[in-house]
Amino acid sequence: MASENVFHTTDQNFERDILKSTKPILVDFWATWCAPCRALAPVVDEVANQFKDTIGVYKVDIDSNPESPAKFGVRGIPTVILFKDGKVVDQVVGAVPKSTLEGLIKKAL
Repeated sequence: MASENVFHTTDQNFERDILKSTKPILVDFWATWCAPCRALAPVVDEVANQFKDTIGVYKVDIDSNPESPAKFGVRGIPTVILFKDGKVVDQVVGAVPKSTLEGLIKKAL
């Protein structure tokens, strides 16, 4: 079940939702056909719930929104990028454990 704390954004809304956010944002670049993306989804949901008061969590479907992943050099999915003040703080590629995402988030807090 998807978390109510995970939002979806598009190329058109990326700047508003991610780059202009006043709090750190974790972005999961994914696709429906990607098995590792589906494996990572529950982990993203867990960290979204865990850090809901301190960060925002968004997903970007790379098939429907090719501009944003291209702009940030996403070459493999899933790629999770952490943004703070409109800038990339760090990123990970692949289906990683929850502890890896938690470590990523703590860099921005």
